[in-house]
Amino acid sequence: MRRLVSLFSAAVFGAAAVTGVPGAHADVTPWFARSVGNATQVISVVGVGGSDAKMDVYQRGAAGWQPVAAGIPAHVGSAGMAAKAKSGYPATPMGVFTLPYAFGTAPNPGGGLQYVQVGPDHWWDGDDHSPTFNTMQVCKRAQCPFNTGESENLQIPQYKHAVVMGVNTARTPGDGAGFFFHTTDGGPTAGCVAIDDAKLVQIIGWLRPGAVMAIAQ
Repeated sequence: MRRLVSLFSAAVFGAAAVTGVPGAHADVTPWFARSVGNATQVISVVGVGGSDAKMDVYQRGAAGWQPVAAGIPAHVGSAGMAAKAKSGYPATPMGVFTLPYAFGTAPNPGGGLQYVQVGPDHWWDGDDHSPTFNTMQVCKRAQCPFNTGESENLQIPQYKHAVVMGVNTARTPGDGAGFFFHTTDGGPTAGCVAIDDAKLVQIIGWLRPGAVMAIAQ
């Protein structure tokens, strides 16, 4: 595992990589340590002002928490961060969220998560009145049984690669839909978390089921 972490850091993050992996005696206690349950892979996102954030990557093993990489520039919602997601409000919700599966317009880059390659008929249902609210759906625009004007077609450049964030898993109307960890276009998001595509691909390759994202200001 230690060799994997070192190679991952060097290959993905360059100057942002952690240069030394702590040994068994190291005392590394990340801010999220008491909030992530039994998760062994955590992506930490901490706001640094406005729509900018810093991303750190951690792995938990027999020696405890070990930083994989630190200081990755990230973008969050144009309204910054909020305590809770809200439909139509472009803020990134704070909390701990599952990362259940990945998708993208590009072919599967590999990794431990299920991956869906999306095309013009893939949508994320954002219609608060739809029974499939806050889920991925496949349909022709004219035949979709939900309001496509309130939903998002997934064939866009920002979704070259993406990971679904488990926000509003209860699918409560009004509590937001369509939150992803995706490729950045260089600007704020509508509430998602976005980073450089090359780094994102490497992280997707590293992720395994049970990983979470922890977000705070």
